[in-house]
Amino acid sequence: MTNAKLIAFASLVSRLGGLAAKPRSPVVLHPGLSLAALVVMGLMLVGVGAQAEDDAQADPARQDAAAVYVSDNTFAEVMDGLRLAIEERGLVINNIMHMNEMLERTGADLAMDGALFGEARSVEFCSAVLSRRMIAEDPSRIVNCPFIIAVYSLPDEPDKTLVAHRRFGADELANSEVMPEVAQMLQEIAEQAVSW
Repeated sequence: MTNAKLIAFASLVSRLGGLAAKPRSPVVLHPGLSLAALVVMGLMLVGVGAQAEDDAQADPARQDAAAVYVSDNTFAEVMDGLRLAIEERGLVINNIMHMNEMLERTGADLAMDGALFGEARSVEFCSAVLSRRMIAEDPSRIVNCPFIIAVYSLPDEPDKTLVAHRRFGADELANSEVMPEVAQMLQEIAEQAVSW
């Protein structure tokens, strides 16, 4: 069970204990359930959630949701390589999101301190041809626009720079003319960025 789940469960038990001590509370518990029964039910639900989490971690499809590439080059060098790889294909960078700064700012506001990244940027770009073909084939693929490739470093591994992009499922690739081209483009751009 993760620490977050334990904290959430402890908070729930504390609130339920407070309800039992304050019968004037507007929250009505089922008359046949004691606090002990609720605690047991909560533990069972947490156990089911933990099992589902373990199953998801063992699921290769979930583990492979992103393709990740590693480089010994600096963050700045990989970012330069990514920009070049995108632009030399005639693609347009729409936006560069400063993910680390945003997460640090919101983390401080939410009292959730702790660095998630050394540095992190998500680069949004578009291919008018591939995007149009992809969406013409299946309009729900609008969720893939714009294409995004992230570049980041981790606080405990400052000498490595990672590049990641969404990985498409085998069924989606097998049942599409354009999705293998999209996947290949993302792979080639990412590989060029890490080898810069």
